[in-house]
Amino acid sequence: MTDPAFLQLPDLASRTLAGSVVYANDELFAQRENLVTPEPPAFDTGDFGHKGKVYDGWETRRRREPGHDFAIVRLGVPGVVRGVVIDTAWFTGNYPPFASVDAVETEGYPTPDQLLAAPWQPILDKVALAGDTANTFAVDSEFRWTHLRLNIFPDGGVARLRVHGEPRPDPAFLTGTIDLAALEHGADVVDCSNRFYSSPRNIIAPGRARHMGEGWENARRRDGGNDHVVVRLAGEGHVDHVEIDTSYFVGNAPGWARLIGIPDGAALSDESAWVELVPQTALLPDCRHRFRVDAAVPLRHVRLDVYPDGGIARLRVHGRLTSPAAEI
Repeated sequence: MTDPAFLQLPDLASRTLAGSVVYANDELFAQRENLVTPEPPAFDTGDFGHKGKVYDGWETRRRREPGHDFAIVRLGVPGVVRGVVIDTAWFTGNYPPFASVDAVETEGYPTPDQLLAAPWQPILDKVALAGDTANTFAVDSEFRWTHLRLNIFPDGGVARLRVHGEPRPDPAFLTGTIDLAALEHGADVVDCSNRFYSSPRNIIAPGRARHMGEGWENARRRDGGNDHVVVRLAGEGHVDHVEIDTSYFVGNAPGWARLIGIPDGAALSDESAWVELVPQTALLPDCRHRFRVDAAVPLRHVRLDVYPDGGIARLRVHGRLTSPAAEI
């Protein structure tokens, strides 16, 4: 069975993007914060605590009264939700048989009490869940949301909640010089030659990489070519300077790299439309490389070529959105 296309979109609820579980009506057995942990759920058959078996997820007590349990997630980046994954990994006799998801868009930083009184809208009606399964559900909604509410019926355990969608940050904060390639600003990876060891989306994640696994690493090339990744910027913008970071890539950093960009409206396949930002330049291992850029035209996409292969921790493309792009 083919995986849903929405799984290729970023997880807007991930802790990597500063997503957070701000409230749960019950978390007696396992804490709510586990829902947005980026790593896959783990399980230790011998791990027991005072309250029972320890699970890497969110688990509520057995209900003895009518009602259902729920948790509220603040998305790390607001956005349009295209699908959710309600992962019941390792929960077999204690998973919820049903779930639903509601959403709301709010300004600022509402408290849990304010969120409880918010005008929630359903985006996923009550659906059946399977135990020990990554249950995937497409979402049909074009609205921008800031928070989601996961409802489970009547109780039980959920390991992870993944909220895949398209980032829609507040344009009021995309002023001045920003990282146009940042996922949290609405950028995303649209093409990549090889993602054998890790996702190319890692290079546009917030913060510094903490180890090699938090960057993009491709397989070793044996064919004489080179690897690349194409990033759609947050919007059309004037690029001032860029950073190509090989931190933690010691014996497997690229030997060289080149960065080019292309204006809005030009076809990515039109080689003549690409503008050189950083010519092919030798890279050092485990090093943050910064380059001044003098691009004559605003750009919508950038392409990072690495030669012949190797790992990149982060790519930063600093610049200013054009006036039309800043109004979107």
